[in-house]
Amino acid sequence: MSESTAFDPRSAAIVIVTFNRSGLLTRLLTSISAMDPKPGRVVIIDNASVDDTTAVVESFRESIGTEIVYRRLETNTGGSGGFSEGMRVAYESGSEWIWLMDDDVEVIEDGLARMGAWAPRFRSIQGRRYDYDGSEFYWQYRLSIPFGIPIPFAPAGFDESNYREMNSGCFEGMFIHRDVVAEIGLPDPRFFIYWDDSVYGWLASQRTTAVIVNEFVLRRTREIRQWDMGIRHLNASSDAYRYYIMRNRGYMKHYFKVHGAYRPVRFALGTALTFAKEIIRLVFVERKVRGTSNLWRGLGDGRRVAREAWEPMPPLPVQPVA
Repeated sequence: MSESTAFDPRSAAIVIVTFNRSGLLTRLLTSISAMDPKPGRVVIIDNASVDDTTAVVESFRESIGTEIVYRRLETNTGGSGGFSEGMRVAYESGSEWIWLMDDDVEVIEDGLARMGAWAPRFRSIQGRRYDYDGSEFYWQYRLSIPFGIPIPFAPAGFDESNYREMNSGCFEGMFIHRDVVAEIGLPDPRFFIYWDDSVYGWLASQRTTAVIVNEFVLRRTREIRQWDMGIRHLNASSDAYRYYIMRNRGYMKHYFKVHGAYRPVRFALGTALTFAKEIIRLVFVERKVRGTSNLWRGLGDGRRVAREAWEPMPPLPVQPVA
């Protein structure tokens, strides 16, 4: 890798979105306290939690070893709104690199150094994660753009380069340079949850070479019911996710249209495959049949969203790095 531009850990901001999970947030902030090196700041976006999240954040201000910027929102804006606001705060604070994560992970002690080692070469980077049980977490890092769905069995291994190009994104670990953020704008809060990071990662990959690197930098701290399919797992979901995974196809369609990537027949087939996958998830992972109404409701609302007047998120004004 090129060493033309040395990475300064203090130029990075960790952005965390949390909602009523102060216990998990405590574990994450504890892991950040143990990091070496540490980022220049930690931005915490609280989606209007009603537990003791504020008290937990305040308890770390003196011990975490870096600046904490805490924003408690008046309403729950979902992960999409939280990451949009968190990235805005980090960008306006002058952070050069922005590392996004949910509250249900821990950071590996040298995780920032591992990510920073790739920073001279790439501007949109995804690290690897350990699952709750210590196994390797498999993430579908490539989208089939015509169908608008993840490619189920994208190769999981790495060659001697130790990276693979990707055209998607995951807000549980995306490490992105401010210049890319300025070009594509903030994450779209209209998604609320689901497909937001996939679309954002795709937008980033249109402007730069986006990669997943063979570096374990995060560990999941929340156990989720799974169906072990051998080469991958299928996780349990929720009624809210079932609704938004279908509704937000409407927003995805808008983005693909704007960028000339929309293919009506194949995208419709991708929507049908997404619906079928969620039925499989209900039956084989959650072992129930109730919940299909949320899929149908999301499908109908997604069609309405696709017909509405719409504009993509705008680029950001160029600001100096802190």
